[in-house]
This record gives sequence, structure tokens and C-alpha cells, in this order.
Amino acid sequence: MIPKDPVMLLSYINTQLRDFYDSFEDLCKALDLDENEIKQKLSSIGYEYNDSLNQFK
Repeated sequence: MIPKDPVMLLSYINTQLRDFYDSFEDLCKALDLDENEIKQKLSSIGYEYNDSLNQFK
């Protein structure tokens, strides 16, 4: 289960990306997450995925 709070979600997703996944797409596939839902939640607090950094910034 992933965090519901957007700030906690940001921390969780970026940690997972840093430690285990080469891309956001890979993370979502492996954890069966809806990419658009995650992007919307993180966008609501001003964060967008950066492909070259492989993190939400």
C-alpha cells in the first residue's frame, strides 16, 4: 500500500525510483499503480516527473 498523503507519497515514490527502478513507468508496472493518478496527486503539490533525473521534482 502506498501513502495517501501527497507529501508522503512524493518521498515514497522518489525513494523507490532512486533505489529500485530505472523509470517511473517501470515502478508503476511493478507495483500495479496508475501512472496518471500518481502524477495528478504529485502535481497537486507542484511536482512533475523528470525523466533525465528519474525523480519527481
